[in-house]
Amino acid sequence: MSAVHPGRKPPRVGDQPLFRRSLIAVVLIIGALLILAPLIVIGFEAFSEGWRVYASTLVHPDTRHAIFLTVVTALIAVPINTIFGVAAAWAITKFDFPGRRFLLVVIEIPFSISPIVAGVAYLFVYGLQGYLGPLFDAYDVKVLFALPGIVLASMFVTAPFVARELIPLMQAQGRDLEEAATSLGASGWRTFFSVTLPNIKWALLYGVVLCNARVMGEFGAVSVVSGNIRGQTNTLPLHIELLYHDYQAAGAFASASILAVIAVFTIIAKVALERQGAGRVRRPALSAPVVPAVEPKP
Repeated sequence: MSAVHPGRKPPRVGDQPLFRRSLIAVVLIIGALLILAPLIVIGFEAFSEGWRVYASTLVHPDTRHAIFLTVVTALIAVPINTIFGVAAAWAITKFDFPGRRFLLVVIEIPFSISPIVAGVAYLFVYGLQGYLGPLFDAYDVKVLFALPGIVLASMFVTAPFVARELIPLMQAQGRDLEEAATSLGASGWRTFFSVTLPNIKWALLYGVVLCNARVMGEFGAVSVVSGNIRGQTNTLPLHIELLYHDYQAAGAFASASILAVIAVFTIIAKVALERQGAGRVRRPALSAPVVPAVEPKP
């Protein structure tokens, strides 16, 4: 056996310059082929027939309605999933109760189920031949092939995003600050807004950005529950598919460029939030966080 010199670090995998450069080159090539190349193609193809075709596609009534429906869906689904994610993370990390592990499993379900399968499941629940469909139909409430079904499918697919960003962070932070605030007489809401929320705001914003990006780009589940009615229930991803099937490639790429721009801004926001959160963690704590003082009740 060869003797190990004291004070000399053992070699690590990848210390050799050739191996390290080769590994970086492989990662860059794969990233360029899988990520950058499609984005560049979208940009070129969107303007392949000129600015007029690009502009006419974006101002077309069907495109404008698809954008409007996508934005409305995001405005409804993202706040609801944000509230659900914060409530679920707070309950799981700050309290002990029966079914805590089961709630964690439930939150993970959308990650393990195909969106198309989720859409089909909604058909069997809210469709006319489903369990609740006849009840809603009796009261003339339309869920599927309308905005409510699109929102429900989008909420299902994006439900875990906020919660999964908050749970690890809140578990690492522990319960000491909340318990201290409660012992001083702070109410639950005051404890949340004064103690919990300032410590999770960057992770919360990060989860909201990811949730919003996924809602706007969701295709599988929405394609099942929307009915693909042109100009009525088509979100932007579904509208892109219809344009492509109608052999309007320039129009499809023009519409896809909107989602590509949203993706780029999402990446920029993601990086900015990661830097803000990392900078907050690296700053040395000069003193313990101040717990809001509450006068004792008589």
